[in-house]
Amino acid sequence: MTTGGVVPAPLHFGTGPAAAVLNAIRVGSPATRDQLVADTGLSAATVNRQVNALLDAGLVVERPDLLNHSGVGRPKLPLTLDRDRYCVAGMHVGARRTELVIADIGGRTLYSHAIRTKELTSADADTAVGRLCDLLRELADRFSGRRVLWGGAAIGGVVDDHTGIIDHPILRWERQPLGQRLHAALEVPISVSEHVQAMAAAELLLSSTITRTGSSLFFYARETVGMAMIIDGEVHQPAHGAGTIAGLPVRPGSLDEEPVAALQSVIGTAAGKAAAARLGVEPSAGIVADDRARILGEAVAMMRDVLNPDEVVVAGDAFSSHTHGLEPIQAAFDAATRLPRPLEIVPTCFGVQVPEAGAIAVALSAVYADPLGVVGA
Repeated sequence: MTTGGVVPAPLHFGTGPAAAVLNAIRVGSPATRDQLVADTGLSAATVNRQVNALLDAGLVVERPDLLNHSGVGRPKLPLTLDRDRYCVAGMHVGARRTELVIADIGGRTLYSHAIRTKELTSADADTAVGRLCDLLRELADRFSGRRVLWGGAAIGGVVDDHTGIIDHPILRWERQPLGQRLHAALEVPISVSEHVQAMAAAELLLSSTITRTGSSLFFYARETVGMAMIIDGEVHQPAHGAGTIAGLPVRPGSLDEEPVAALQSVIGTAAGKAAAARLGVEPSAGIVADDRARILGEAVAMMRDVLNPDEVVVAGDAFSSHTHGLEPIQAAFDAATRLPRPLEIVPTCFGVQVPEAGAIAVALSAVYADPLGVVGA
């Protein structure tokens, strides 16, 4: 653990046997020990040891009420996560909206609260960060019957995941010790991650399947834009922080008067409203929506051609706001990509809740990387 109670989030599948068994129970619940042997590839003896340790730690529970009594021989008790003993606390700080959330160890939201980020930025940065930490502490206190295992924060800008210090130019936050202040408020270990990497981690760690091989490009666009890569079961976290695609050059069409513009400058709500006012149409007008869809499709195609991932997952209101869904974005992508292999763009499995899921994933990643270590800490 680093100074101040901040621990870099391990945005990957745990490699130890306890982590493998816990992940398998999360995905396959209710699961028997025989099923866990088949799902994890571990020996029966190893599975039994890990199950017993997870039972003792209160992370899983035997469920005789789910037993199928029609079988022959000694009954084998199904196992599920113990969703009542522990929880994690997380926050996602967005350019327009901030979510605070409490979740169980399976990633299920127990309670969430959203506030408009501009309510925070009306105060100085120190006050705003302190208020956020206090609000999350108040939410956690509502679940005093549970032990809070970990806290997580997902935020844009520049994040030092070892210290939890963040710089967020849009919010005008400079060198804010978010991780240390959240640790002081919650009194548990804290992880702080760049928000698009956190949302990619949600796809990896909280979805209904476990994929440990291959590569995925995760592309986010709302008021800000960003991308992350998942490679062989791990979100790529560059040593010097996340890169940016905000300045990716695009042909804006109706969304800007210049022939070439930066991607982030023409994707958000403000750009759409400005273009609509200039054209004398509604912000939801087809010409604005169609140009946004084309820009996104071409931008995703450009990054796909550079990185050549096995799949592309997209998230954010900019992708979901068109009346025809992803169809026009897919069409623009197909027309722009230079690679011969057809590839279908897939929407996030979390829908509009993907920022919240990202915060949960950051808070849970250490639990699923080393469950017995976290509970015993």
